[in-house]
Amino acid sequence: MSPEGARILHVMGALETLERGTSAALTGMEVHAPSGDIIRGEFVAQHGFRGFRDSGLGVRREILDTVLLNCARAAGVTVIEEAKVDDVLMDGRGVATGVRLRTRAGVSELRGSFVVGADGLRSVVARRLGLARASRWPRRVALVAHFRGVMSVGTLGEMHVFRDGYVGIASVGDGVTNVALVVPKQLARTMAGDTDAFLHAWLKKHPALARRFALAERVSPVRATGPFASHAKHSWAPGAALVGDAADFFDPFTGEGIYSALRGGQIAAPFIVDAVTAIHRGRLDMSVHALKAYEHARGQTFAGKWRVERFISAAVAVPSVMNVAARLLGRNADVADLLIGVTGDFVPASALLSPQVLARLFIPRLRRTSHRVHDRQLARTASMVKPEHA
Repeated sequence: MSPEGARILHVMGALETLERGTSAALTGMEVHAPSGDIIRGEFVAQHGFRGFRDSGLGVRREILDTVLLNCARAAGVTVIEEAKVDDVLMDGRGVATGVRLRTRAGVSELRGSFVVGADGLRSVVARRLGLARASRWPRRVALVAHFRGVMSVGTLGEMHVFRDGYVGIASVGDGVTNVALVVPKQLARTMAGDTDAFLHAWLKKHPALARRFALAERVSPVRATGPFASHAKHSWAPGAALVGDAADFFDPFTGEGIYSALRGGQIAAPFIVDAVTAIHRGRLDMSVHALKAYEHARGQTFAGKWRVERFISAAVAVPSVMNVAARLLGRNADVADLLIGVTGDFVPASALLSPQVLARLFIPRLRRTSHRVHDRQLARTASMVKPEHA
């Protein structure tokens, strides 16, 4: 989780519990391109921006989920576990009024003033409300597992990009490393249902990683998820709203799904209160107005980050582009710090995408390219001159 994600966890009363438990501080990121060039950025840098914490937080998902669930219970939420929502209930006006719930005891209906679809990438709520829409690109699948004994894992999160996918590596405390492999969907078809064998074979295939995993032990099941890239047509419907991955998920490269979910819920809360209040007063039009305002606020908050994510995903998909990007950012540590700060959610995307920063990044390369072209033209001209005129 990003440094700025800590701010929301603190407000929820979850941060101190997580920091006291099994977790790891992450001080920045490094990205390894196929060429071997490295982009390295620190959260504490000279760009003038500071997050709520000076480091991110690596924590196992089951620990995070338990802490957040306890926070929900403490806030007065009634929690029903071992249950699955398989449909959304609607009234005659097309307004969501609850869900159909499936448990071991059977099927029941749960009515409510409002439905929030926070049910992830393949959201049942989004599909039942007709809001789900899969994107054609990028189509990638992830395999995630925890390992103990991975060599040389420090305080930087790592991304290793290859021609056949990329893998993220980060400490989650107590000597355990989170490993997330993301591959194109067409390559994932070769798994033949054996995700464990596929993950180990992929890591072994790449020598730099194979050496570090030589003595490592997998300590959790390999979980598969994807394909990624989905964007709901809208993040709301009458009587309902979508948050987190249910509303939008592009690519896991920046590792910001948890922050986006937490921040998305924080954005949604006051608009949901307004929408419910309007419904209770019989003003469906005002409820819809509140939900449209939520969608606008959500777009305003995440639009810059979405642009950066798409630039990154495009570079990852084309090795030659990724190599050039790594060389440029490798020579511009201050711009690399800005990029990592954007992915850490405390540097605004506008600071990275400003004309001044982009000029600092690209103009030196353009000058070098121009000089090389000019030198080649002079060489060709010289070779055309007759010896007696030379």
